[in-house]
Amino acid sequence: MVNFAGLEFIFGFLPIFLVIYYATPKKYRDTILLVGSLFFYAVGEPVYFLLFILLTGINYFLAGKVAGNKRGMLAAVLLDVAVLAVFKGLNFYTESILLPMGISFYLFKMISWQVDVYSGRIKEKKNFQTVMLYFSLFPQVISGPIMRYEEGNFTKRRRYTLWQFEEGLEYFVMGLGMKVLLADRLSILWRDLQMIGFESISTPLAWFGMIGYSLQLYFDFWGYSLMASGIMVMLGFDFIENFHHPYAARSISEFYRKWHMTLGRFFKDYVYIPMGGSRCSKGKVVFNLALVWLLTGIWHGNGLNFVIWGIVLGTLIIAEKLLYGEALAKMPVLGNLYVLFFIPISWVIFAITDLRQLMVYFGRLFPFLGMEGIAVNTQDIVKYSQTYGLLFAVGILLCIPAVFELIKKHRRNPVIALLLAAVFWYSVHFLISNQSNPFMYFSF
Repeated sequence: MVNFAGLEFIFGFLPIFLVIYYATPKKYRDTILLVGSLFFYAVGEPVYFLLFILLTGINYFLAGKVAGNKRGMLAAVLLDVAVLAVFKGLNFYTESILLPMGISFYLFKMISWQVDVYSGRIKEKKNFQTVMLYFSLFPQVISGPIMRYEEGNFTKRRRYTLWQFEEGLEYFVMGLGMKVLLADRLSILWRDLQMIGFESISTPLAWFGMIGYSLQLYFDFWGYSLMASGIMVMLGFDFIENFHHPYAARSISEFYRKWHMTLGRFFKDYVYIPMGGSRCSKGKVVFNLALVWLLTGIWHGNGLNFVIWGIVLGTLIIAEKLLYGEALAKMPVLGNLYVLFFIPISWVIFAITDLRQLMVYFGRLFPFLGMEGIAVNTQDIVKYSQTYGLLFAVGILLCIPAVFELIKKHRRNPVIALLLAAVFWYSVHFLISNQSNPFMYFSF
């Protein structure tokens, strides 16, 4: 039920909840939303549901001692960080311990809330029900976006209009199509390459698979974010943007300002800037960026490959800041080609946890390095390009800002409306005939 791209959610939980929510008088809707959110999380994560309630209660209690009290704020933040570190560590050493569903995302909300209460950014009196609602909002509790407390309109009158509900539904359908019709189908390509064995694929297929995985990851998480934010809009909240055409970026730094924007904003506002940000010596700037990207890599997974991934990206971003960033800004086409070359390569490091297999794949990408022998089937690219060519074409088109913005701008045009309706029912047909994969960021 917790999978937004699941039939139980689409035809069960969501419509039933929306009917109850809108049938309830406005002054009681937050209560209904809280009950529905707690039910949603309890069904999806019954083992760690009490942990979520306990952490919510502790954070609420500590927040009463945080305002203007730096020690109290640090104690609360360190507690949340320690809980996350313990579960991440246990998950690394034993497969029998699973990360509680969504723990990174609701703990990041708790950390941001504590810091914002301390700094005075959150000024109004906070009651326990409202705070618990903020932490537990069912569209966000699993994989974000990481909404700030003040973005939730908890003290303002929300907008409940047919126009806004329709807008939210359109975002939900767009995200559903990206997840089910693009990401899930592209995931078959990557699984095929793993089953064949990286040592047996040709260099063209290795590049094809790398691009396919890059598109798969993008449309999986962008699709989820659109669905989550679409539901929030249907509930009367503002739209929270989590992706803004990252593959049109002209530097790695810009790419990560446009990719998973709420996570990047969290690390910037609550880690990078408190350490001094860019307003310090060059050596300190390098240290700050290196630490942020090391933490980003560790947050994404327990394998050494995630650490390497974070180090590689951190190194590129540091190099941009100190060496060639200004030159890239003056040559936007070159900057975009630079992004389109290095980002897919970085996703290979992200995707392959076995370092030996990672080296094999890089040997296939760059055969001139002499790391691997000749592939078994050098014509394999023909078969896979015929199978996945159309998906690649659609995916690449949607990576172009003008194309998506055109669809978004004219989504009330009868032709676009019919297209979205077709996307929805084709997605449902695909879900009935094929089991949907969990969202890739559920594991974080």
